[in-house]
Amino acid sequence: MVNLDPAFPSLPPSRRGNAVDALVTGATGLVGNNVVRMLLSRGESVRAFIRSRQASDRALAALPVEVVQGSLGDESAVQAAVDGARIVVHSAAMVHCGWRHRAEMMKANVEGTRVVAAAARRAGARLVHVSSVDAIGLHADGTPADEETLPGGMPECPYVVTKREAERVVHDEIARGLDAVIVNPVYMLGPWDWKPSSGRMLLEVASGKGLFAPPGANDFVDVRDVAGGILAAAERGRTGRRYILGGHSMSYLDAWRLFARVAGRMQPLGIAPPPLVRMAGLAGDLVSLCMKHELPVNSAATRMSMLPHNFSCRRAQAELGYAFRPLEATVSDAWEWFIEHGFARAPRGRTVMAR
Repeated sequence: MVNLDPAFPSLPPSRRGNAVDALVTGATGLVGNNVVRMLLSRGESVRAFIRSRQASDRALAALPVEVVQGSLGDESAVQAAVDGARIVVHSAAMVHCGWRHRAEMMKANVEGTRVVAAAARRAGARLVHVSSVDAIGLHADGTPADEETLPGGMPECPYVVTKREAERVVHDEIARGLDAVIVNPVYMLGPWDWKPSSGRMLLEVASGKGLFAPPGANDFVDVRDVAGGILAAAERGRTGRRYILGGHSMSYLDAWRLFARVAGRMQPLGIAPPPLVRMAGLAGDLVSLCMKHELPVNSAATRMSMLPHNFSCRRAQAELGYAFRPLEATVSDAWEWFIEHGFARAPRGRTVMAR
């Protein structure tokens, strides 16, 4: 079992200053927060680049990190944060599975990455760009895709397009002399999911809303294993190379059954018929036209949920020593973290083990 509430001392004056082992963007997000905590556990000094102080109050509370607030679009602020860092882990991104927010995602995911990558090149820092497997294509026959699979097979929604474009701008800077590697995580679960982000799927199933699972499949992995893969890529990854940080390939039905079992809830009844899933996505699109925000159930999200979203991580295993733990341990730790931090309630008669 992992200690979910490590007590780190305040940063001593001798550790303050321009030089730092690692700068982490998106340090309050699921990936970034776990990377920060893993770096600290290894005795590394960390600078966190954040957009909002309000988000950092919980995510970075009591951690001995240097916090820098700013926008990815502010080149001078980003450069000042990057200067002095040996490694830059760029995990900040706008995530939304739908058809809206293209302009915002281009600004955050593509232009923001361009600013960070250029700053890292000028500072002589090594960049680890945290992309997504959604930037990689899928095979039509459902066999696991790898780092060389050509784009295609996914809905061309803004998130998919901008994550792919963000990788392109990293390669543009590599051509100018940047030392960078790209990592492509699969679907992540685990502790320190403050938003919550991908852990919302677990929370939805645990709340009884997962009666019928989508007909597709996905790869599920512990975010702490992804954090370890990111740091391994920083140490041993080959410049310009992609590394898929994969996990357990499962149908959504099997994954949701595991979620329900860990949370002590009713098991899903079965798989939703594909025509019904398509209709739900189109209905979500129509309703969203009348609203200021796009519903989580939309045709991009439902199309994604019907895909065999599976990937091979053999390259990361061979070159980085990447490994991942059993999924049940991941789901248990994530569920207990959500309960401990007030995002969920344990069923009556069940208690959460003290950590």
